[in-house]
Amino acid sequence: MALDALNATYDIAKAQLDAAKKPSLIAGYISNYMGKNNTDTKTVVRPSEMSSAHSQYPPNGVMRAHVLKAECCLQIAIIQLLQESVMSYVKCGLNLRRAYSSYTIVWQEFKKMGSDHTKYMDSDTVSGVQFGIGAVHLVLSALPAKILKAVSVLGWRPDKKLGFELLNECAKSKRVRSSMATMMLLAYYSAATSFVPQLLSDQYTKAAMETLLEAQRYYPNSAFYLFFAGRISRLASDLPLSTQSYLYAAEISKNEWAEVAVSNSCRFEIAINHMITGNWEPAAEAFGFLCEQNYWSAAFCKYAQGACLEMMGLRTEAILAFAEVSNLVVKKLGGRMTDIDAYVLRKVMAFQASGYQDLDFYIPALEFMCIWNQLSFINPILLQQHMTKVENTLAALQAREDEEYSIRMREVAPDTPLPDHFDHRAVLLLIRASLHNVLGDHNSTTLHLNWIIDHQQNISQDSWAVPFALWEAGISCWFLERRERSRHLWEKALGHSKFDFEHRLAVRLNLALGRCDDLGILKPEPIPSQSKKRFSLSIPSLS
Repeated sequence: MALDALNATYDIAKAQLDAAKKPSLIAGYISNYMGKNNTDTKTVVRPSEMSSAHSQYPPNGVMRAHVLKAECCLQIAIIQLLQESVMSYVKCGLNLRRAYSSYTIVWQEFKKMGSDHTKYMDSDTVSGVQFGIGAVHLVLSALPAKILKAVSVLGWRPDKKLGFELLNECAKSKRVRSSMATMMLLAYYSAATSFVPQLLSDQYTKAAMETLLEAQRYYPNSAFYLFFAGRISRLASDLPLSTQSYLYAAEISKNEWAEVAVSNSCRFEIAINHMITGNWEPAAEAFGFLCEQNYWSAAFCKYAQGACLEMMGLRTEAILAFAEVSNLVVKKLGGRMTDIDAYVLRKVMAFQASGYQDLDFYIPALEFMCIWNQLSFINPILLQQHMTKVENTLAALQAREDEEYSIRMREVAPDTPLPDHFDHRAVLLLIRASLHNVLGDHNSTTLHLNWIIDHQQNISQDSWAVPFALWEAGISCWFLERRERSRHLWEKALGHSKFDFEHRLAVRLNLALGRCDDLGILKPEPIPSQSKKRFSLSIPSLS
């Protein structure tokens, strides 16, 4: 629906621009008719020529049409960016190109006008240009490195500083796009920080709070700003205030046009807060409701419900929830599944392959929270409880492996295949390493992460664990003051492809590398070939 509305608006704006370039058909007919009878009749003047006769600049209506056309492309690009697929990212880049081209036309005229711009361009058109160019630069700076490289070939270079300046200026002007500029800033601050809380919390959380407080002075009961208050409170580790903000936003939105969308979004975020605080029962109830509402991904919501039930020890109820997931997967995006649907379907198929007998070797809730980088918001006491659960699960996995080896010691040519628990162990060790990083025990991650990297050839179903392990290794090095090494590991992670949540990790890596650029952290010098060493240590199998 959003894309249909934006495309229709784009067509209207384009029609306005075409009309400004071409002479009216009626005027043309009259001109031709009169020309046959009167040789002194003057040639019909195009609207654009009429305006240029009185001014050296295009009419304000033409410039505003360019801005409207550009903003349609920008909003379409943002929608495509959120779909997290290769084709969507390519389309996003193309629409950003179209948006920037139209914005540039108006921006160049604006700069030519200088201090006289108020005579030729109204304040709302200026507001639209400031919002648009600022937003394009911020969105470009968040694109994955591979897509950004392709866009850079066209001569683009995202200027994040300029983006912030223009959006802040637009927000202060209190014109037609001021609220949109504020929400774009809040969206960027909250999204970037939630992707990379370890590196960006100190940089963006304070700025996000200041922007939000300024916005709420003028719109204290805005459901949108209350929603962002929930996101930013979570980033500040104030989970009670976060949940309260979401509840208030849902209440405020009642009987409004966006009631269902806002209430479901708030319910989803509250469910995430329940997971972060270990309140699994209300989280399971919320995800079950969202599945019935078909919110975002019904398959994921049902899977998350099962994961929460599993954390509560309700194995039978969890299995029943998992069993429903495959029927809820919907193919979108030109017949392909979204990343999240493909992930939960593959996990459920793995559960079913063993008749759910291997569920003891999975912790689905913690696995999802590790992928979404949400472990950083959990309090230390609960983190220790999660660590104990991971260690117990690893012990159960070790016991199963020992049992399978003991069968081969007692029987000749047994029917039981060789133990193959590389995927199980890789994910569990990744969660364990992530927990160590959050707890500040960065030296303890080396053993676990090197095991994953050393055995990456044996990890097939959960191949995403390898690039995510490189990410966690970079985090460990970052806090051990080996930041050049961090950059090297993150760039190495970008070399992996075709794994679950590749695009989500790519955005995270891009933001982290951007932080390295801000701090002037360069890649380390390559090691001479005769003394080159592998990153991973020679560590035997943990079995």
